[in-house]
Amino acid sequence: MNIYLLVGIKFILGIMVMILQIHILGKYEFSINTPLNQIQNYVLGGIIGGPIYNSNISVVQYSLILVIWCILILVLKWIKTNNMFAKKMLDGGPMLIVNQGKLIVENCRKAGLNAHDVAFKLRANNVHYVHEIKRAILEQNGQFIIVKYGEQNPKFPIITDGQVQKDVLEIIGKDEAWLEETLEKQGYKNIKDIFLAEYEGGEILVSEY
Repeated sequence: MNIYLLVGIKFILGIMVMILQIHILGKYEFSINTPLNQIQNYVLGGIIGGPIYNSNISVVQYSLILVIWCILILVLKWIKTNNMFAKKMLDGGPMLIVNQGKLIVENCRKAGLNAHDVAFKLRANNVHYVHEIKRAILEQNGQFIIVKYGEQNPKFPIITDGQVQKDVLEIIGKDEAWLEETLEKQGYKNIKDIFLAEYEGGEILVSEY
């Protein structure tokens, strides 16, 4: 087969697989900047970019590699959606960095943040002193969510995809017993029936499946 025709076919197959993944996984999955998504993008770039110019890899072999990769990504997506522990291990979760004006050094170290990183992120959010902050949370994409004294607290997702976000409950100073009791008063008996539940101003805002 002509080398240019082979490269063209492989390139088209690679683009088709990328489009297919976007439609299956959703545009949001490709827009967020989590460590796992970065690794996926690097690997996919290597799979599509490397074998394209290797004439020793046939179209059939190349197609098989792409199929295996698609299956792996779909399995990971299903696991993250249905298992909160696996999602936390793969993507991480929100972490409380500052609480009531006090820096939680242990969490900074867990997140791989040194003092310079914390100071830089605070300055980037127009904060000059830690004691000015009521709460600062490091999101899984590396962004800081900062709430100063007197500001309204942001909405926190305490349930996503029918699973309780224990880290968020800890951040807002609540537990699962409180959550179940509050939901039952609102008429929700099964947490797995809830697509998204947010905590705002002492209230839980629920969106069911």
